[in-house]
Amino acid sequence: MVFSSSSSLSLPILSSSNHHILPASDPPYKHLQTHPSLHLLSKCKTLQDLKQVHSQIIKTGLHNTHFALSKLIEFCAISSFGDLSYALLVFESIEEPNRFIWNTIIRGHSLSSNPIVAVDFYVRMILCGTDPNSYTFPFLFKSCAKVGATHEGKQIHAHVLKLGLESDAFVHTSLINMYAQNGELGNARLVFDKSILRDAVSFTALISGYVSKGYMDDARRLFDEIPVKDVVSWNAMIAGYAQCGRFEEALALFEEMRKVNVPPNESTMVTVLSACAQSGSIELGNWVQSWIENHGLGSNLQLVNALIDMYSKCGDLETARGLFDGLHQRDVISWNVMIGGYTHMSCYKEALLLFRLMLRSNVEPNDVTLLGVLPACAYLGALDLGKWIHAYIDKNFQYMNNNSLWTSLIDMYAKCGNIDAAEQVFDNMNPKSLASWNAMISGLAMHGHPDKAIRLFEEMANEGIKPDDITFVGLLSACTHAGLPELGRQYFCSMIHDFNISPKLHHYGCMIDLLGRAGMFDEAETLMNSMEMKPDGAIWGSLLGACRVHGRVELGEYVAEHLFELEPDNPGAYVLLSNIYAGAGRWDDVARIRNRLNDMGMKKVPGCTSIEVDGVVHEFVVSDKVHPLRKDVYNMLDEIDRLLEMAGFVPDTSEVLRDIDEEWKEGALSHHSEKLAIAFGLISTKPGTTIRIVKNLRVCGNCHSATKLISKIFNREIIARDKNRFHHFKDGFCSCKDYW
Repeated sequence: MVFSSSSSLSLPILSSSNHHILPASDPPYKHLQTHPSLHLLSKCKTLQDLKQVHSQIIKTGLHNTHFALSKLIEFCAISSFGDLSYALLVFESIEEPNRFIWNTIIRGHSLSSNPIVAVDFYVRMILCGTDPNSYTFPFLFKSCAKVGATHEGKQIHAHVLKLGLESDAFVHTSLINMYAQNGELGNARLVFDKSILRDAVSFTALISGYVSKGYMDDARRLFDEIPVKDVVSWNAMIAGYAQCGRFEEALALFEEMRKVNVPPNESTMVTVLSACAQSGSIELGNWVQSWIENHGLGSNLQLVNALIDMYSKCGDLETARGLFDGLHQRDVISWNVMIGGYTHMSCYKEALLLFRLMLRSNVEPNDVTLLGVLPACAYLGALDLGKWIHAYIDKNFQYMNNNSLWTSLIDMYAKCGNIDAAEQVFDNMNPKSLASWNAMISGLAMHGHPDKAIRLFEEMANEGIKPDDITFVGLLSACTHAGLPELGRQYFCSMIHDFNISPKLHHYGCMIDLLGRAGMFDEAETLMNSMEMKPDGAIWGSLLGACRVHGRVELGEYVAEHLFELEPDNPGAYVLLSNIYAGAGRWDDVARIRNRLNDMGMKKVPGCTSIEVDGVVHEFVVSDKVHPLRKDVYNMLDEIDRLLEMAGFVPDTSEVLRDIDEEWKEGALSHHSEKLAIAFGLISTKPGTTIRIVKNLRVCGNCHSATKLISKIFNREIIARDKNRFHHFKDGFCSCKDYW
């Protein structure tokens, strides 16, 4: 009785005299229990194996006994290698199924994708005159809980009371579970309070109900009443705190669990690691890893996945990757947590490299994978890969109800410079979530389309969707990029008075940036003084940037001092002040700031620009010397400079932060990272192809002017994303209208 190499069962040759069961006979239970054909059931791995064993059962006459048929149906309905439809065929062939068989077929349906059918079979069971017992009802209540069938659950509850089975522990607990999972916490509590049963299982069932609704304080009061808490009770409470975002309380409760010497299990540790990941508690995470190793669970995939997630979100990507690489067998969750970890820590290139490795390893990504990859595409401007993911979603997840996936696509297209594709995805969404409206409004804002953003907001209001604080960040950003201070004021006031949304730092930051860019420094200062919270570095930084635009040296010095105090290790503030001094020709002050930077061991964040060509993201830094095609790039750069000079372009050297000869200044400007990326795009793509680049800093005025002319000379549309917004260069003009 072993499996053959063809994976079908090798059936034994049975003696008919010893093993054949005659109709209407009543063979001893021991004889049936040890019958070779029934023993073969546990070895079935495929439907074909099952059919072979069924044939043997018929051949030996076992089908004449309820015991054999019940075992066959039990395997078909419940085993992971079974087949519920086959179980039904066998069931329908039985003239008078006994109670065990009815219970088995009800249980099978409770485990299926359509559990409510279990209730239909329960009705048939009663109509056939077979009385249910305490084993029948837990499966029925489980089915009602799965599909939210509260009405049917109440009817079955009445049957339980009529039969006097409410004191059965399993029936009692499953009844509480049914009410709790269906949101009927009042009825769940009533069942609990009216019963004399007070074990950890019934307590935990009600606690889980409170937890599912976020009533953590009620759950905790009930938890504290449990006379003897088992590990499941502790797990339910710890998991509840973690699910509600109360991670510190989850970890504190775990410490209590350890103090009272309740041994944790794998489920405990998965939850604790999740809480460690969200709260940054890497020390406790290290202890959990030691516990896992000491208990010989180092190969438990669920636990190792949780460890990878914890270490990556706590910033220890090296340990996380070591655990990932050490896995002999990975599931899709393993890939997801590692890719998600890279994205979480802004290691976007590594996230995309790992995703490509996942595809080469023939592992099918799921929606969670793509939610981790799309932000990396958005940040790097990897439009080609983003388009591939969009096609993959259309093919595999088109009918999946996951609005986050479509919202991420909108965000990706917008940040990769293809706002038309973002609008197309948005228009095809039905229904649209608030997050999708916000993503589209923000996308239009960063592309300099304030009119479209405002129309979309009005359309959103007409559809009865209430905006949130993120909506107004998008609207205020649209006003900022377009230089519309009056409209910005209106939206800021409307947010407070019409929608009762208290301004947050982001809103104040947008308004102060808007007023500062417009030169309204007095109003910006008044708004800052009215803030309920202290201005952060971003707000002081935007004001300092406005001082640079308007040449306000003295105010810039005052603002910079506040910024130095808030962010002493941020070189950006020193660079901005140095820019202001350079613009005023105060080179001694430029040198003083540069020396101060050097003395503090700080360096200016180098400009870096990326461009995607044929699905590969290339990065360039200022005066880049490492790219494999650097000679061709610099040859094209020389050609660009020659054509710019012929067109009458004169470099603007006012922003070069060194008091050096004009010729050297021009050379420094020519080698900025964005110009290198554009040169690479020109030699690597066909004429007429749109060039898309992404820069980590604000594009300088000289490169902005040069790029406008390059777009005209080479007849190319160039879409550039800098730190603040998008610039669409075409035919010698920019969409920002030189306001950025």
